[in-house]
Amino acid sequence: MTLEHLDVLIVGAGLSGIGAACHLRRKCAGKTYALLEARGAIGGTWDLFRYPGVRSDSDMFTLGYRFNPWPEARSIADGRSIREYVRRTAREHGVADKIRFHHRVISAEWSTADARWTVRAKRLDTSETIVLTCGFLFVNTGYYRYDRGFTPEFPGADRFRGPIVHPQHWPRNLDYAGKRVVVIGSGATAVTLVPAMAQAAEHVTMVQRSPSYVLSLPSTDPVADVLPAKIAYPVLRWKNILMGLLFYQLSRRRPAWVKRFLRNGVHRRLPLDHDVDVHFKPRYDPWDQRPCIVPDADLFHALRDGRASIVTDGIDTFTEDGIRLASGRELAADVIVTATGLNLMAVGGMALSVDGATIAIGRTTAYKGMMLSGVPNFAFTIGYTNASWTLKADLVSAYVCRLINHMERQGYRFCVPTGPAPSAHPLIDLKSGYVMRSIEAFPQQGASAPWRLHQNYLRDALLMRHGRLEDGTMRFARSALASPESPAQAHRDAATEQENKK
Repeated sequence: MTLEHLDVLIVGAGLSGIGAACHLRRKCAGKTYALLEARGAIGGTWDLFRYPGVRSDSDMFTLGYRFNPWPEARSIADGRSIREYVRRTAREHGVADKIRFHHRVISAEWSTADARWTVRAKRLDTSETIVLTCGFLFVNTGYYRYDRGFTPEFPGADRFRGPIVHPQHWPRNLDYAGKRVVVIGSGATAVTLVPAMAQAAEHVTMVQRSPSYVLSLPSTDPVADVLPAKIAYPVLRWKNILMGLLFYQLSRRRPAWVKRFLRNGVHRRLPLDHDVDVHFKPRYDPWDQRPCIVPDADLFHALRDGRASIVTDGIDTFTEDGIRLASGRELAADVIVTATGLNLMAVGGMALSVDGATIAIGRTTAYKGMMLSGVPNFAFTIGYTNASWTLKADLVSAYVCRLINHMERQGYRFCVPTGPAPSAHPLIDLKSGYVMRSIEAFPQQGASAPWRLHQNYLRDALLMRHGRLEDGTMRFARSALASPESPAQAHRDAATEQENKK
């Protein structure tokens, strides 16, 4: 059977995947490519999430693509606008017709002898299995499961007489107008839902086990209204990049100062009788978890107006009519929303193998935060934790294009990062619950560059746009006989070592 062969296969047609395709089309002219998307629409996260108030938690001048400026003055944008922006980018840059919807990638097998991947995907609309090959596999699936959000086991949940809804699976016909709503959670989704639902609900109560850092920012940047669009975008983009880096560095080096700054910001926006230290003083340092952004202080307005409230307490059990807290207090509810987080998933859940050896992703080391040790012609995109996702996605896509073009010029058939055994450094450096639950399934970091991430856009921009491709760590080969080492054997050795430890 003759299989369809592509030079590059991109997995995912969300924000990262569309960006990757646009970079490839612009910088690797003549390369054949396609995008496989498990869902039936462009947009990824921004097509999946439809809960009330869904919006960006990064400014759009950095969450937007570098090559396609965000066209509006709004810095914090709603989900629908972001979804349309991604779709418009796909159409205008000629990549929309390269997407194959309802294709969930199940496995990918690398053959060094053939210098190609064999990829198997299941068509979710017809249940048939599709097999094709590619020279380079570029995974842009994000890092969480689309089909299942995280909900803890709440005692008595089956007794509650109203609907229990997870934001990741928001029902279109949910009616909460004039009703009492309890939102369980303290993260970005919870602080988005509370003010949005409070506009129609009788009252919304946010129940949190422990607080998060909350920062109010204007939804519209005044500079965007003053300067012409062509000038405003790069100015705002760099302003926000530099301010974000400054805030992150201050958080790491002067956490006490940043804590006071954030607390004072909350205190100014709440009534004097509101207990700021109970509801807005986390037990961790800033940027141990990502802070929550609220546009135009909308959460605080809802709290001041009495349309919403916050309760910091544990949950004892659900009841027929609401929730009983650990303190014994009971909250009446008609609707309960479990904004309790995500389930993480590495590389979209696909199984990887190299020359017949199964790749245990958790035992690999990430090269420049975008490739796996011992895995040839493979890249993935995970955005920054301390800045906009797309800042890193743009850098990764540009680097992959540089790499592919370099290989073609030099006559190389494949490249493979060769590096140290996995270290104790996790790839995602947040202490959020959703990260800690699944981080062992993700690659590790090494102790130093290029195996160590620094969460620094300026440093990464220099390294990934202008750094040497043949750096002594990335090995290249023109044939299987000239392979720098046996990737399959390296993974077999790692697996054997792991079994011996058991």
